[in-house]
Amino acid sequence: MEALKRKIVEEGVVLGNQVLKVDSFLNHRIDPVLMDGIGDVFARLFAEDGVTVVLTIESSGIAPAVMTALKLNVPLVFARKRKSLTLRDDLYTEKAYSFTKQEENEITVSKSYIGPGDRVLVVDDFLANGQASLALARIVEQAGARVAGIGIVIEKSFQSGRQALIEAGYRVESLARVASLEDCSIRFAE
Repeated sequence: MEALKRKIVEEGVVLGNQVLKVDSFLNHRIDPVLMDGIGDVFARLFAEDGVTVVLTIESSGIAPAVMTALKLNVPLVFARKRKSLTLRDDLYTEKAYSFTKQEENEITVSKSYIGPGDRVLVVDDFLANGQASLALARIVEQAGARVAGIGIVIEKSFQSGRQALIEAGYRVESLARVASLEDCSIRFAE
């Protein structure tokens, strides 16, 4: 997606060889026009997969996921990282390690929102080591549903996430694949 790549080059900040900061348009301040385009592309890529639900993790995945769900005309469900007073029982839970935050979270989804017969599209902002996407996929499987695919806004293809997801049998579609952040320079994979 060329508009996304341009935005990454123009506004992305490289923090060492492993971290790309894109909070000016993706996960702190949101560019709604870009999110609309991201939703269009994911909806087109997964149009024939019978998606009934889009699933993401709070909070950075919500903007691209809600636009994707809107374009597919299906509900969006987001996994919570912290339990609330209103979300106590009948939960699917998994552990997900965040590469960026260097912490493990227990994520939860109400059993009311995903069930057998659902075809779930997992959408997330970043793919590094694949732990968040794998945790979401395990929640889908706990529900007796099927993973229709995994849509990633930005993939750090120099890390192991794609390989882990493919080895687990999932289709992965990334809109921008970053090959390297070496020398504070963003290089895209072809």
